Amino acid sequence: MDRQRLALMLKQQARQLGFDGCGIAAAVPLDEDARRLENWLLHQHHGRMSYMERYFDMRVDCRKLLPGSKTVISLLHNYYNNDTALDKVPPKISKYAFGRDYHKVLRKKAKRLVEWLRAQAGNIQARVFVDSGPVLEKSWAARSGLGWIGKNANLINQKCGSFFFLCEIITDLELPPDGPVTDHCGACRACIEACPTQAILPNRTIDAQRCISYLTIELKEAIPNAFRDKMDGWMFGCDVCQDVCPWNRFARRHSEPDFEPKAQLLRMKPSDWQQLDEHTFDELSSGSPLRRAGYRKITQTIGLIPLEKSASLNPQPALQQL
Repeated sequence: MDRQRLALMLKQQARQLGFDGCGIAAAVPLDEDARRLENWLLHQHHGRMSYMERYFDMRVDCRKLLPGSKTVISLLHNYYNNDTALDKVPPKISKYAFGRDYHKVLRKKAKRLVEWLRAQAGNIQARVFVDSGPVLEKSWAARSGLGWIGKNANLINQKCGSFFFLCEIITDLELPPDGPVTDHCGACRACIEACPTQAILPNRTIDAQRCISYLTIELKEAIPNAFRDKMDGWMFGCDVCQDVCPWNRFARRHSEPDFEPKAQLLRMKPSDWQQLDEHTFDELSSGSPLRRAGYRKITQTIGLIPLEKSASLNPQPALQQL
């Protein structure tokens, strides 16, 4: 089959499986990203995430993950849901964490796409990655034209903003690559100025040690005193830099049943969170991203949030021209 036609059919099939974008890039070394990653690690911006130091060569050259690889297919899946107040009133939870663990949902869909691709192109080699290996997913998505990396270091798509998951398929099947898109952040500083802990640095760099998402999820130790009064009511993750991004005015509600909020989670009141026991947490977090933080971390973070006070809503998207 003609490779150009196969690439077009691949994108159509990805849409049918529920993905909101599919881009293709040539599997080449990421030399510029290698320098950025090395500098980020050198300045200890990864905090206690020691796994970011491992497999450096694989992170910057996907051919070491799959010998003979020629193509990286990036997939984008919307998770935006603004129907619930739980991401606005303390204890706040990042939008992506209300439904089923996205790793399982996206991996299943991506594997089905690989099966389809093998039916079309023969016995190809392919590996699926859903935030589960040493893959620079945002870099590959940007190379494949799915968006640009914004000042908040998130991938931003001109049509649907940034509330989406990414996953990759690395394969030895050669497909015609898509080109990158231009940067459209311009002079906007909305995300930089809104960040409660000033974690967004110049040159699209995040200091993870200051990031609320890192402090509430990745950091296993107690949250440092310097940030305890700057958590902005967040219990798990943080959406501030995305909520204020003007491009997210184009975000539309997802259509994935697995990402619908758990009913029990929606019923939780501030007083319920204050009295959270381990059994209730196990029920709430079953099959959920919340399990990553764990009961001890969640309860420690809740203890820093003044739940008895009425909380202000999250910042509204900046009203400026794009």
